[in-house]
Amino acid sequence: MFGLQESLRIMTERIDSHHHLWQFNAAEFDWIDDRMKVLQRDYLPADLGKVLNAENIDGAVAVQARQSVDETEWLLAAAAGCGCIRGVVGWAPLANSEFERALDALASNRILKGLRHVIQAEPDENYILREDFNRGISALTKAGLVFDILILERHLPQAIEFVSRHPRQRFVLDHIGKPAIAVHRLEPWRTNIARLAERENVSCKVSGMVTEASWRSWREDDLRPYWDCVLEAFTPRRLMFGSDWPVCLVASSYSRWVEVVRGWVRRLSAPEQERVLGATAIEVYQLG
Repeated sequence: MFGLQESLRIMTERIDSHHHLWQFNAAEFDWIDDRMKVLQRDYLPADLGKVLNAENIDGAVAVQARQSVDETEWLLAAAAGCGCIRGVVGWAPLANSEFERALDALASNRILKGLRHVIQAEPDENYILREDFNRGISALTKAGLVFDILILERHLPQAIEFVSRHPRQRFVLDHIGKPAIAVHRLEPWRTNIARLAERENVSCKVSGMVTEASWRSWREDDLRPYWDCVLEAFTPRRLMFGSDWPVCLVASSYSRWVEVVRGWVRRLSAPEQERVLGATAIEVYQLG
């Protein structure tokens, strides 16, 4: 149970549950092509602090952008020197036989709140169901850490089976499962999202939507049906705001995305607004 001070903090803090930091070089960030020139530079804690302060957001969760333990350690060090970073979702080799040893070393740092693997980039469509990967998730559960699910829409059936194997594990679906917003297609994403949300151990980030839409011409009306679906499926209790900054900058300023989400939640009750804008992230990631 939260004490009075903790409850008051949850009622006031605003959390961006998903952002990235990096020291850019083309070799390590080969997914950033010339369409994304705005991303071809360093994004560091000082840059993050500026955008958070401008929108009165109190804290954020830094998420891995490279599948490297070195990057995870770098993010943990950055968080230690930046009060606005409340937690880190890093990477470690979940499918490796030495994973538990690597996890022990990383999890000794309490700023580490979870791990993520770039499932969407794996050639094996069923990677998330592999036995070695799932052994790693079982170890993550024992450590009390979150797993962020980064997939494409087509992976949702496998994700449903995956989370069903681990009822005690806390999961967070990144970017609402990356639906086909640019072509205005709702199915089968909508049906699969509803099925995934039946698993109470899964929460969902309202993030990454603008980069799944048409970058240069999206409107709020293009995104709204997808928001309505996740709102119904997960309810505000399991939704959390995230920006996917700086990746979002290819399609939207930070302030514009914040404005869109605040417009959506304004129609909810005050407690429901608190859940989406901060309390869900604080609870799921156990942010200090």
